[in-house]
Amino acid sequence: MRHVLIADDEARIREVVQFALEREGFRVTTTIDGGAALEVLTGRSEPIDLVVLDVMMPVADGLEVCRRMRADERHARTPILFLSARGEEIDRVLGLEMGGDDYLTKPFSPRELVARVRAILRRAGPEARTEGEEKILVAGPLRIEVDRHAVYCGAHAIELTATELGVLAALFQRPGIVLSRRQLMERAYAYDNVVTERTIDTHVRRIRAKFREHGIDPIATVHGVGYKAAELAAPGQ
Repeated sequence: MRHVLIADDEARIREVVQFALEREGFRVTTTIDGGAALEVLTGRSEPIDLVVLDVMMPVADGLEVCRRMRADERHARTPILFLSARGEEIDRVLGLEMGGDDYLTKPFSPRELVARVRAILRRAGPEARTEGEEKILVAGPLRIEVDRHAVYCGAHAIELTATELGVLAALFQRPGIVLSRRQLMERAYAYDNVVTERTIDTHVRRIRAKFREHGIDPIATVHGVGYKAAELAAPGQ
């Protein structure tokens, strides 16, 4: 049973989200603020499969919780769905820049929330691979183990969120093929009601930043069209 942690200071929102997820078979833990959420994350021996974070909370807001999760190797890849009453594109981009996987604006449909949670978990798990797609993708020093949600640059592990891995894998499953932002959105998101082309650009920037210290850029921009997998030379070449 998948375990979801909810952090929101509004009791009504917690109740709605908890009811919607438990009705679909999820195990749910609720907390009233970001500080309590961090206590759950650091104190539990059992894994949390996904965290639903309100952006505006006391003690530690959702962005701070996200930042601290991404800095902790135990939770660096735990999927995060942000909830917020602020629906401007800049707010969604900020949440994604911090390492969130998706962003849902209040008020929201409980059915949409469940659909987004399922979509994120599909991207994070082995079932994300569709028939005909490779489990392991290798290009130069880059190695993507899709089923294990593991990415390496040489001997170095690269911590990617579920959505970032989805974007990178979509490109390297079709080397040499240019994918438009819309095509990447369709492949990396199973439910993309509020996903925009700028959202994809945000994920690409984060992926590039994580590889930059290792001296490679795994994604090539094709201006006016989209992105493709970069041609990466094998080590020593």
